[in-house]
Amino acid sequence: MRIRLINKMDNKKIAATIRKVIIEMGATKIGTAYEDEELEALFEAYQKDRFIYFVLEHGNEILGGAGIAPLKNDDPSICELQKMYFLQKARGKGFGKKMIQKCIDFAIASNFKQCYIETMPNMQDAQKLYIKTGFEYIDHSMGNTGHSSCTIWMLKSF
Repeated sequence: MRIRLINKMDNKKIAATIRKVIIEMGATKIGTAYEDEELEALFEAYQKDRFIYFVLEHGNEILGGAGIAPLKNDDPSICELQKMYFLQKARGKGFGKKMIQKCIDFAIASNFKQCYIETMPNMQDAQKLYIKTGFEYIDHSMGNTGHSSCTIWMLKSF
């Protein structure tokens, strides 16, 4: 398994992976990444300054991914860790921690000072991982992500 930058050929596979994980976790499709406009074209969506998206690949299979982008409608020194989802077979093997580190390294190199993430209450393992990597709970949402079903908010300062 390896972590690499997304390419155009990954678009359909990563969209299917993200949707599969959202459904598996019992999350609603409304107010989550499931219905994000850019989900079918993540490669194109992350081809902007201060944006990056990585995928976890094994052979020809995309097992997950995560990205960094400026937090919409907020302080330009704050980024968001976005669309971090992994299929079951990739979990618990240390790839989440490696993925977060690659994303944070990019965020720091891109002059962000803080990183925001939002998740759902039932995603307990993800929350544990975020805490292990330095994120702390906050009591309010930030920016304008459109993810109204994500009611757990966390922030990491660099």
